[in-house]
Amino acid sequence: MNIKSSTINAIMLLGLSLAAANCVAADQGLESCVQAVKKEKAGELVKLEKLNVGGKGVYELELRDVNGVEWEFMCDADSGKITERETEVTDPKSEAFKKNVKVTEEDAAAIALKASPGKIQEVEYEVEENGASSYEFDIVSDKGVETKVEVDAATGKIIETSTEEWEIGEEADEKR
Repeated sequence: MNIKSSTINAIMLLGLSLAAANCVAADQGLESCVQAVKKEKAGELVKLEKLNVGGKGVYELELRDVNGVEWEFMCDADSGKITERETEVTDPKSEAFKKNVKVTEEDAAAIALKASPGKIQEVEYEVEENGASSYEFDIVSDKGVETKVEVDAATGKIIETSTEEWEIGEEADEKR
């Protein structure tokens, strides 16, 4: 597979060595995913994760646009096609997030921890493409496995659960 230098450069900017960047970039579909995200939104790639969602490989690419807005793109690791787009807000009191909230963060955290016991390492406040709000909890088990549990902020239902295979980069404003 011919990996474009733009993907390797983006990965290296996230803090990986050249050898590791070449190894990660060789992962099937990553180049297609990076290019698909670049076509949709201009900005800086701030985090890249490889997830296992129901036995299927998915990349989660986080990008900060020129206005400082953070976007999250889910991309099928095999096909390189974007399957989901959402924005992140840093403040759960922002109008875009809170307008649909009926479940408190504490209640959503309890739901997530019941589904995946461990310690919450990060909380993200997301606004889906359709305007719905959700909490995404990164939970680390006592065995060190990180699981993402996304909880609908209106209903309290679990939207998605995924296991992290690897992560590169970190947002400066991550809530821990």
